Amino acid sequence: MNRRRGTGRTAGVLAAAACLAVSLPGGARAAGDVGGYAFDDGARQVKGAVSTLDAAQLEPEKSYRDTIGKNGKLYYRVDLDSERDAYVSVVAVPKGAGKVAYGDGIKVSMQDGSHTQCGYQDTSFGPAEFARPLTAYAHRTLTPGSSSCRHAGAYYVLVERDSAVASDPGAWELEIRFLTEPGVRRSGPTALPENWASGTPQPPSGGPQRRQGGAGFQGATSLRQGEWRTDIRPGQTLFYRVPVDWGQQLFADAELGSSPDGDAFVGNAFVLSLENPARGHVDRDSVSYGGDPATLELDPRRPVAYENRFSSNDGTNGMRFAGWYTLSATLSPEVAEAYGDKPLPLTLRVNVTGQPKAAPAYAGPAGPFTVTDADRDAAASGQSAPEAARSDVLRVVGVAGIGAGTVLLLGLGTWWLLARRAAGAGPMPG
Repeated sequence: MNRRRGTGRTAGVLAAAACLAVSLPGGARAAGDVGGYAFDDGARQVKGAVSTLDAAQLEPEKSYRDTIGKNGKLYYRVDLDSERDAYVSVVAVPKGAGKVAYGDGIKVSMQDGSHTQCGYQDTSFGPAEFARPLTAYAHRTLTPGSSSCRHAGAYYVLVERDSAVASDPGAWELEIRFLTEPGVRRSGPTALPENWASGTPQPPSGGPQRRQGGAGFQGATSLRQGEWRTDIRPGQTLFYRVPVDWGQQLFADAELGSSPDGDAFVGNAFVLSLENPARGHVDRDSVSYGGDPATLELDPRRPVAYENRFSSNDGTNGMRFAGWYTLSATLSPEVAEAYGDKPLPLTLRVNVTGQPKAAPAYAGPAGPFTVTDADRDAAASGQSAPEAARSDVLRVVGVAGIGAGTVLLLGLGTWWLLARRAAGAGPMPG
């Protein structure tokens, strides 16, 4: 009876693991939905407040969803210790394709209980005046020698939307994520090296490989160094992620292919954006389109280093930790008016240079701020984060299944020998 119960428990564990593999977030991945942003499947609904007194509390390592009205302001609360840096990112997604202006955008800031501002970031649509996801984050960085924002307690995150009078009044959806980063056991340098490789490397070899992008941060398609070919429709945003380790540099450029359907000019028709592992905005560029191939290249950035966080330059400051960096590519909906609502060819070229260096002496697990062998495998195969998680579960299920089968066979063999001995050890069956 005990053996049967044990076997049943093993089967139950394997069945539960198999169900988990099917039900993990991203099971119905919506890669490449035109005009549709795929929100984190596990995000919780939250309601921001109009004052700090009623601020909704966010939990570490969790994602949330909310909405913000035109020129709205929303407060959220996070409880921090005195040892960890903290990041609250916001992806703002306008509903539909309403009118937006150059300065329309969001600002995300963090303040302590005495209303001292700890860190903020704002981002806008800029010269590419068409609706698309925008990303920014607020952070609490423990700066050596500074007494500001170092105490444990309640901190408040303020999300502000700025929109011109003539802009669409519709609400924007928000995807909010709260992450913390462990402190370091010993302080390192805070000054940046004077010399660094700022030249753009040669295009990656090997020729283009097809890899379709995801429809949001959660479902971003993984890339490693190489040349990647896809198609993009007007109004669509494609998301990709690239693992970049400590000491490495990321270079990215994009080429929008030609169209046989005319030569109309569309200003700032294509946008390429870069965000860091905490979804802090790092860089963005846009290029106009006139039917011929159009290329753009993101500015070279310093190698990933802990001391980058102490720079006042936003582009350098953003390259502050290892992990998955996200590239998002958007084609203006105005292209459809000039060239028809059909996809254009797109090539992304990604270079990751430099040998990985040792991570800082973190006082705890680095969480998302590291690059693992599993991350490199996902980048090679093109798996999104949910797909990689399902693969890990299935691998565990496979190992567990082999182990359970072996244990079952050994158990049956032992039972048979004991039964033979109890029966007087008669002759072996032929």
